[in-house]
Amino acid sequence: MLRRSDSTIWQLIEGEKRRQKYGLELIPSENYVSAAVLEAAGSILTNKYSEGYPRKRYYGGQEYIDQVEELARQRLLKLFKLNPINWHANVQPYSGSPANMAIYFAIVQPGETIMGLKLVEGGHLTHGHKVNFSGKLYNAVQYSLDPKTERLNYDEIGELAKKHKPKLIISGATAYPRIIDFRKFQKIAQEVGAVHLADISHIAGLIVAGVHHSPFPFTDVVMTTTHKTLRGPRSAVIVCKKQYAEVIDKAVFPGLQGGPHEHTIAAKAVCFAEANTARFRAYAKQIVKNSKVLAEELLNRGYRLVTGGTDNHLILVDLTPKGITGKQAQITLDAVGITVNKNTIPNEPRSPFDPSGIRLGTPAITSRGMKQREMKQIAKLIDEALKNRDNKTEVKKIRQAVINLAKRFPVPGIDQ
Repeated sequence: MLRRSDSTIWQLIEGEKRRQKYGLELIPSENYVSAAVLEAAGSILTNKYSEGYPRKRYYGGQEYIDQVEELARQRLLKLFKLNPINWHANVQPYSGSPANMAIYFAIVQPGETIMGLKLVEGGHLTHGHKVNFSGKLYNAVQYSLDPKTERLNYDEIGELAKKHKPKLIISGATAYPRIIDFRKFQKIAQEVGAVHLADISHIAGLIVAGVHHSPFPFTDVVMTTTHKTLRGPRSAVIVCKKQYAEVIDKAVFPGLQGGPHEHTIAAKAVCFAEANTARFRAYAKQIVKNSKVLAEELLNRGYRLVTGGTDNHLILVDLTPKGITGKQAQITLDAVGITVNKNTIPNEPRSPFDPSGIRLGTPAITSRGMKQREMKQIAKLIDEALKNRDNKTEVKKIRQAVINLAKRFPVPGIDQ
């Protein structure tokens, strides 16, 4: 149908399909959804407006919509083994940034103090960066990584919290390759009377599989996107202790959003069911195995890794010793079909637009069925591409090697 009605858009989608099939996706925040998730996301549920919450809608015709949303909420709590008597789920947020915004609006008044990890050291824009709403509307205090270990220093974070008395403390990161101790963050928050928000967007799937510490049951509020390691649609959810349920629900709707996207909520419900299986848990464990092998192989080839390695799904590479910038590396690897993103490193001396590092991750390639053997191949391909970036003949050979590897592993939602 699309091919006939809008061939231009169809051709662009086909081009992106080929890129995904014949390349290696190493951006740690990206993944492939199943055919079932795609079907739900593209369903006729997109036709229905449903402002409000189940059984409290402003429009009629909600018989099936209410069931979809209630099922998504139930499945989310079940996924994290949470008792609905004590915990509440909101599955309406459109994405991660709006979800964090809703939490802030519910808990913190404009001008009050929040505390989160610096963007350049692995935090997110919404954790208090000055160009973001979180840094403009609130007094944002930013904590840093230890300059020697490049890891979270909980004693220093605690001292900073005691000094500034934030109303909200945000834990979680977008470019931190080590385990986060949410229990320690909760203790810090309790000591200064703050609410603790755990942003687990990157690691939700790893938490489900038990290969990363969980923020439950002690954290006050948890936000996660539903793509990344959770392998669902591009969206987000909020889980909180019951005492925060009413204010957070009101902040989402009517505070920030109108009608929820029920086709996406249906896709989230499918994702939660898929993630609550032994097969998914095995997958998430393989993500970490693959990440560790990829890190080890890069170390063996002389690359400097921030913190010296990884505990999770991502690797942060400092390219300074190799005499290449993150932007140059991203462009070079794009040319051979390996997708990464340029990224700042702790104590970054360069511009964020052309930083010193690149960020790699294994969720998407693990979804294709790749394992430790393929990680060794990928490390070799990355190294060869960066070494031969000015040699067009070699770049062409490496591109073909990437295609040959990719062809061996089907892409969920495209080939399956």
